[in-house]
Formats: sequence, structure tokens, C-alpha cells
Amino acid sequence: MRPSATIATDARAKALAASGVDVVNLTAGEPDFDTMPAARSGGLEAIEAGFTRYTPVAGIPELRTAIAEKLLRDNGISCQPEQIVVSNGAKQSIYNALMVLVDPGDEVIMPSPCWVSYPEIVSLAGGVPVLVDTSSNGYRLSAEAVAAAVTSRTKVVMLNSPSNPVGTVATDAELRELAALCVARDLYVISDEIYEKLVYGSAEFVSIASLGEEIQRLTITVNGFSKAYAMTGWRMGYAAAEPQIVAAMTNLQSQCTSGASSISQRAALAALNGDQAPLESMRQQFDRRRQLVLQRLSAMPGVVIEAVPEGAFYIFPRVSDLYERMASGNRSSGSVGFADLLLEAARVAVVPGLPFGSDDHVRVSYASSLERLAEGMNRIESVVRSL
Repeated sequence: MRPSATIATDARAKALAASGVDVVNLTAGEPDFDTMPAARSGGLEAIEAGFTRYTPVAGIPELRTAIAEKLLRDNGISCQPEQIVVSNGAKQSIYNALMVLVDPGDEVIMPSPCWVSYPEIVSLAGGVPVLVDTSSNGYRLSAEAVAAAVTSRTKVVMLNSPSNPVGTVATDAELRELAALCVARDLYVISDEIYEKLVYGSAEFVSIASLGEEIQRLTITVNGFSKAYAMTGWRMGYAAAEPQIVAAMTNLQSQCTSGASSISQRAALAALNGDQAPLESMRQQFDRRRQLVLQRLSAMPGVVIEAVPEGAFYIFPRVSDLYERMASGNRSSGSVGFADLLLEAARVAVVPGLPFGSDDHVRVSYASSLERLAEGMNRIESVVRSL
């Protein structure tokens, strides 16, 4: 397996910063805000109350109930607490789902570009990642493209809306077409909805499992607390699915990590039951940052914005027009070489697009203050104009 490119790039930038180098780190896949107050209080109260022992593998009953209520209230998904399994982050939820659904040789369809961990986890499960190019469709996964990729070995379709790295948000119509296809072909859907609270402009978030009983039966809805509540280090994710799938995922988790942190579960419960106003405040700040980065990158020669991000906190500009102008030397070519150039010449860290599935792009995170983003844009522009 290859290491996570996003984590590796972020670690490199942080190592430089720790050595005293002024690096503008635009790689991070986490909010730069403090964990929401309600969650912090819930964690502290759990510690003070001595709630520090093992919990049921699938999560404490109160949290599973609160998640089921949240799914009905926010997403229109009706399920019982017994259909919820709480994990050590949404990444483990995706891993658990793929491990119990995929047999050796089974194919898993996913959009390209996509989050770097999807193909690796599928391969770890013994499956075959089938990447569907979305560049000709505005970086949106269409039912038509999925249908063209389906074979007799297809088992699962990976859905990520809002998407990482592009930031597209699937529309109701797009999801209905995809749902009809999956029901007709009896394909499971793993719907990664971790960025659901970070949607901008006229885009509206829709959970595919809310579109009818038949598609809900086939859907594993994955979400968590890392992005919406700025709880990345608390490692809190969950999945909602049919009882037999949840039972299998719980059995798997019992043999690899057991239950998630008791303290984190209490913090997550407090986050769901607490004041939700900070989520909207954070979303609005991300939107202002999005507009700044969009404006600045769009004005740079050789930088092309092919898809305006509607959600999450990433932008995926095409920079391949600049590759021929980069000094060769010992630097790698393509997106890796461009990212290296920005880090070496401008002390700005971005993630190469290659591990996401497109060597023509880089991923820029705007999970940073307006001041640091403005400084990062100034530095990037100086390199771009020099080329």
C-alpha cells in the first residue's frame, strides 16, 4: 500500500514549520477552528465523571440514538439506533464497510479524481478499484458513466458529496438517476457525507439514502464529527446501514479496534445535542475564504478553475499549462514537481493532484485564516508569474 499523500504532504510542511521556516500550509484536510464548545464540555465532563472505560463496540446507546435522530432530522433517513455503528473516524467506517462488502475480485466504482484513500482501502479489501473519469462532466459522477463501467463483478459504488478534492455537490436529480441504476443493478452505495455541513451558494446537500426505501436498503451512509464540529483529533465517525451490514461491521471492528474512545463519544453526543450556531458561523467563514481563493487563483495566468467548489474546503485548479515552463533540474515533473516548486520557491504547501487521479491539478485547502490565505496566494502568484 502507498502512504496517504495528503498526510505525507501535510507532515512535510509541518516539519519545515517546526524547523523555523515560514510555510503557508494549504494541504490540511481539517478545519483550523477550535472544537465546538459543546463537544469540549462533553469531553471534560466525561473525564470528570470517570467515563473512561470500554464501551460497546458499536457505540454507547445514547450516541447511537442521537445519531439516528440526527439522520432523520437533517437528512430524511429513517433508521433505528441498532442500524448505527460508531467508529474511530469516518475513514474507519469506510474501511469497515468495504471489508465486509467486498470479496476478492469484486469491483468498486468511484469517481476520478477522488479521495486518495478510496482505491487503497478497496485494494486492501481484495477488491478492484474502477475509476470513472468525471472531467468531461464537470467533475460530477453521472449515472450514465457508472452504468458504462458496471460489469458482472461490480459490487459497490463510492459516492462522495460534497467531494474531496473538487468540492462538487451532487444534485437531487443526479442522485435519483444514480439511485435508480443501483437499485436496478442491485449495487451497494457507500455514501461518504463527511462534508455535508459545508455547502455554499445555491448548492443543496441531499443524502442518497433519503430517496426511497429501496436505495436506503443498499446504502451505507458514512459521516462523522471531524469536519462539521472541528473534531478531527477526537476520531469520531459513524455509519448507518441495514442491520445485517451493521452487525458485520461491528464484528469486524470488535477484532481490530473495539469501541471508539468513551470520552470522544460523550463529546460527540454533547455536540449533537448542543448549540448548532457555531457550525453556521464556521460555514460562513469558509465561504468567505472560498471566494477569496477562487478570485485570486482565477486571475493567475496558466491557472484554470474548471469546477467552482460548492462544498467542503478545497479547490482543485488545473496547472498543467505551467508544467513545460518549470525548470527541470532534479525536480519531478507534473503535479508533484509543481507542488515541490511551490514549497521550495514560495514556501507554500499544496497537495499534488496525481494521487487523487489527475496529474494536471493540485489540491489547495482553504482551511486557513484569510490573512494566511492571502499571503499564500501572493506567494503562489509570484511563482506562477515568474513562469
